[in-house]
Amino acid sequence: MTLRKSLLGASLVLLACTGTGAIAQDHDRDHGPGRGGPGRPGPGAHFDGRFGHNHYYPSRGFVYGTLPIGAVSIGFGGGNYFFHGGVWYRPYGGRYIVVQPPLGIYINTLPPDYATVWVGGVPYYYADDVYYSVAPGRGYVVVAPPAGVDPNMTSPPPAPAPAAPDPIFYPRNNQSAAQTEADRRDCNAWATSQPNAMADAKVFQRATEACMDGRGYTVR
Repeated sequence: MTLRKSLLGASLVLLACTGTGAIAQDHDRDHGPGRGGPGRPGPGAHFDGRFGHNHYYPSRGFVYGTLPIGAVSIGFGGGNYFFHGGVWYRPYGGRYIVVQPPLGIYINTLPPDYATVWVGGVPYYYADDVYYSVAPGRGYVVVAPPAGVDPNMTSPPPAPAPAAPDPIFYPRNNQSAAQTEADRRDCNAWATSQPNAMADAKVFQRATEACMDGRGYTVR
């Protein structure tokens, strides 16, 4: 009888341990980088629909036991940040917490999913409430939201129209290349003195073309 009770007790302990292990594994899976990460919903995830971005990200403050494979370590301000798939992490008591990156931190490449936002003719790159700008020689840098941008836009602002090509001036009176260049400089200088020429590129270009036409050049 005593032996049967001992075996029964051992079996119950084993089942309890097995159940606890299964719960722990499920908990880790729910909090692993693959769940709630970019591109699909999961525990702690939120949907980012700004600028037509339409992507899922883990929410700020969500804690993971491990970093996703391929996360990049970036030193900044005396500490380390980790970046992967548009998500930023910091160490948090042996685990990793999702955070907002600091302004001025650099990355080599943009997130795999981002929206291009044009403001004042300048492109910014947006993902998960973070704006990036080109940093020549260093990749990209996290910047503050550009002035004038509407954070509630559901589609990205249109890219600016491409600039018109520079006109070509053909001498009608056999002017030399040196004379053509001298006339171009003079006409550019004269065009800047015309009303609204400095505020409107089209006005400036029309004034330059009219000046060159008057000096014996065909504009194309």
